[in-house]
Amino acid sequence: MTLENASLVTEFFLVGLTDQSQLQIPLFLLFLVMYMITVLGNLTLIILIVLNSHLHTPMYFFLFNLSCIDFCSSSVVTPKMLMNFIIKKNFISYVQCMTQFYFFCFFMISECYVLTSMAYDRYVAICNPLLYNIAMSPKVCSYLILCSYFMGISDAMIHTGCLLRVVFCGKNTINHYFCDLLPLLQLSCTSTYANEMEMFIVGGKNIIVPSVIIFTSYGFILSSILQISSTEGKAKAFSTCSSHLIAVSLFFGSGTFSYLKPSSVGSVDEGKISSVFYSIVVPMINPLIYSLRNKDVRNALIKTKKRQF
Repeated sequence: MTLENASLVTEFFLVGLTDQSQLQIPLFLLFLVMYMITVLGNLTLIILIVLNSHLHTPMYFFLFNLSCIDFCSSSVVTPKMLMNFIIKKNFISYVQCMTQFYFFCFFMISECYVLTSMAYDRYVAICNPLLYNIAMSPKVCSYLILCSYFMGISDAMIHTGCLLRVVFCGKNTINHYFCDLLPLLQLSCTSTYANEMEMFIVGGKNIIVPSVIIFTSYGFILSSILQISSTEGKAKAFSTCSSHLIAVSLFFGSGTFSYLKPSSVGSVDEGKISSVFYSIVVPMINPLIYSLRNKDVRNALIKTKKRQF
């Protein structure tokens, strides 16, 4: 069929995470609980940071923004995913699909650079504590967050702009639970070479550059920790950094597997499973990691409860 005679797609059908009917209800309940934990955990962390003045520090300023991003990114993807489990034919219009894709890219890319800023904050706090108040002044922290959101906005516009140039005709079934880039490119009836190159260049930059900065920072941090003489000091330093390192490894590891592997490696189902980690699991466990392992957050929760009573 030639492009001139093809009917352009105006809506897409989302297959969802699985098409096995016996798994629909159990998976619906599982991801509903996960979404509720995500919303409750991130909103609780946001409220605690706002209400408790002793949490108004650079580390919790970045954590506040991370919780906002996690709450919004999960809300972009998960509600539509839950509908897939209870509606037999879950359609999404072309405009809604492009909108969902843009905001998903914006929040994911912003999170990459917020996590990078948090690694820099830990590097300064452990390796240069005497310069911490200068290096992590409110002005510097604001610039870091603004740059993170600017990278999210600009690169999301590049991804979405390139995707808008793709022509969809005939096939409209997306083998995914949301409008992701690779499943959409598989439906194109024109060449997607430019889109694939753009994905590897821009997407690779947003994964590789933050990863290099983060792990370089932690290399210096590890070197400084090993020079601490007291066992208690080492344990405290490791505890401070381990939470962030766990979140970084899960987020960048699953993102790398999804977007930077060769197209011939793995299946679409493997891509869906890996995307569950960075789009649903990571936003859920981030507040749990930072709150359960953080004495300041636990104390803030106790003080807030006391004020309520």
